[in-house]
Amino acid sequence: MTSPNLFKAFQGVVKSIVEELAAQSLLPSGLDLTRVVVEPPRDASHGDLATNAAMVLGKPAGKPPRVVAELIAERLSARSDLGVVDVRIDGPGFINIRLEPAAWHASLADVLRAGERFGDSDSGGGRRVNVEYVSANPTGPLHVGHGRGTVVGDVLASLLAKAGWSVTKEYYINDAGAQVDVLGRAVYLRYCQAAGREIGEWPEGVYPGEYLIPVGQALLAERGEVFLDQPEAVWLPEVRLFAVDKMMDLIRADLAAMGVRHDVFSSERRLVEDGAVERVLADLESRDLIYTGTLEKPKGREVEDWEPRPQTLFRATQFGDDVDRPLKKSDGSGTYFANDIAYHWDKHRRGFDHQIDIWGADHGGYVKRMRAAVTAATGGAATLEVRLCQLVNLLDGGVPVKMSKRAGRFVTLRDVVDEVGAGVVRFVMLTRKNDAPLDFDLQAVVEQSKDNPVFYVQYAYARASSVLRHAAEARPEWDLSEAGLAAVPLASLTDEAELGLIKSLAGWPRIIEAAADAHEPHRIAFGLSDLAAGFHGVWNRGRDDAALRFIVEGDDATTQARLALVRAVKLVIGSGLTLLGVEPLEEMR
Repeated sequence: MTSPNLFKAFQGVVKSIVEELAAQSLLPSGLDLTRVVVEPPRDASHGDLATNAAMVLGKPAGKPPRVVAELIAERLSARSDLGVVDVRIDGPGFINIRLEPAAWHASLADVLRAGERFGDSDSGGGRRVNVEYVSANPTGPLHVGHGRGTVVGDVLASLLAKAGWSVTKEYYINDAGAQVDVLGRAVYLRYCQAAGREIGEWPEGVYPGEYLIPVGQALLAERGEVFLDQPEAVWLPEVRLFAVDKMMDLIRADLAAMGVRHDVFSSERRLVEDGAVERVLADLESRDLIYTGTLEKPKGREVEDWEPRPQTLFRATQFGDDVDRPLKKSDGSGTYFANDIAYHWDKHRRGFDHQIDIWGADHGGYVKRMRAAVTAATGGAATLEVRLCQLVNLLDGGVPVKMSKRAGRFVTLRDVVDEVGAGVVRFVMLTRKNDAPLDFDLQAVVEQSKDNPVFYVQYAYARASSVLRHAAEARPEWDLSEAGLAAVPLASLTDEAELGLIKSLAGWPRIIEAAADAHEPHRIAFGLSDLAAGFHGVWNRGRDDAALRFIVEGDDATTQARLALVRAVKLVIGSGLTLLGVEPLEEMR
C-alpha cells in the first residue's frame, strides 16, 4: 500500500492536464510523459513545487517550451481545490507553483494518518530483485572495508522493499579455489599446534591469523588426532570444509552484530560440484559464444610470464566488453569468471531477472565482463547492476589506524562495532555516496556536536521525544498519538520555519522513491540530516522567540498544532533511522 505523496500527486495532475490539452488538439496526442517530474525548485523563493513538463515536451510537441508552459500554467492556476495560489513561468519554460498554507497543513495531517506507512511506495510493482552483498572470502573475519558494502547492500535491500520490490538478500560463499586450500592448510597447522606439535617457520603464503587458533583447537576436539602425520591429500578436503564452516560462523556473528541477516547463502563449491559451470558453458558453446583463440598481450603493463597460447574464450566483446575473456586455466580447470557466470545464471534460473551486486572498488575492472556474461547467459532476460564501494580510511583522532586489537594484521569490522556501536557504523557508512572514499574517525563519529551527522539526527529524534513526553505529563487528557494529532486544527502553523519543516516532511516519500530508483541509499542519510537541521532550527529559534515555542501557555490550539508537527518529525526521523538499521534513541546519554 502506498502512502500520500504530494509531489507524485501533482505529477499526476500535470500529466492529466497534458492529456486534456491533447484531447483539445492544443498539444499532440501520444506524448511521452515518463520524463515529466514535479519536485521542489532549486531556489525556494521561486515557489513550493516545480515541473519540467514544458521543457521535456516542447520539442516533441513541436512548440517552444514557453508556449507549452503557458498552456499548462493556465490550467494549473485554476486548481484552487488543490491549494494552488500562484503559478509562474521562469526562464525558458520552468513552471513554479506556490500552495496556500492550508495545503501544507493537510499534508502534515496525511503524514500522521499514514504513520509508519509514510514513504511506502509501489514503484517496484512487486517485482523480484536479488541483492548480493558482502560475499567476502571465508578466510577470516570481516574487516572494516567490508563494512561499507555490508551497509550499502543491506540498506539498499530495505529501501527497495519499502519501494514495493520483492527483495532477496544473498551472500555468495567463495568456497572453491586456491584461497580455500590455503585456509585449510593454515587451519591444519593450528590443529597440529593444538596437538602439541612444533610448526617451526610459518610457510609463506599461508594465513597466520590468530583467529585460526580456536579453529584448530575445535578441529582437534571434534576429530581427535586422526589427521596427524597423514598426507595432505587425506586431510585437506575435510579440513577445508571444516574451516569454511567455522569461518562462516564467525562471519555470520560479525554480520549479526551489525544487524545484518541474509535470506540466502549460496555456495560456489556446490555450484561447481552440481555441474552448473559445465551446463552454462555448454549452453554458451551451443550458441557459438565460446571459441578457441589467442588473446593479444595486455596493453599498458608488463606481464613477465605472459606467452601467447590458445585458450577457451567467451565472446564478451559481442556484449559490450573490451576483450574476449578466458573461461579455462592452463590446467583445464575453470576460471573464477566461469564460476561467476554459472552463479549469476543460477540466480536467473531461480527467478531473479533483476540482480544487484555490491562489490569493492578493486573489482571495478570486472564489471563489464560480468554484465556481458549475464546478458549472454540469460539471453538478455536478466540485468546485472554493480554498485562499487570505495575504500574506508579508518582514523582515530585524525591519525590512521594501522593495526587491529584482535587480528594483528587488519582492522576487523567487529572491532569497530564494539568500539562505537552498530548504529554509528551503519549511519556513517552512508554519509558519502558509495563510489566516493570515506574517512571513518573513531573519535569524530561519537562526538556530541552538530558536526557529527549521527548525533545530529539522533538528537533531533530525542528532542522530539522529550517534547512529547513533557506534553503528555502536563496534559494527560490529550491524545498525542499520530491519529489523535492528525485530527487537531493546524491553521496556527503559519511561521515560515514551521511551514518549511512541513514541506521537508512532505518531501520524504519523494526521497524514498528517488533513492530506491537510483539505488543510492546514502540519500536517506542525507535527507534525515536535512530534516534534523530544519527541526533544530525551529527548536533553537523557539528558545529566544516565544512565538515559536512548542508548548504555548494559554493557547491549547497552537500547542496541539505544534505537537502534531513534532510528532510528525519524530515519526519520519524514526522511520528513516529504522530504514538505515539504526535504532532511534528516545534519550541521549
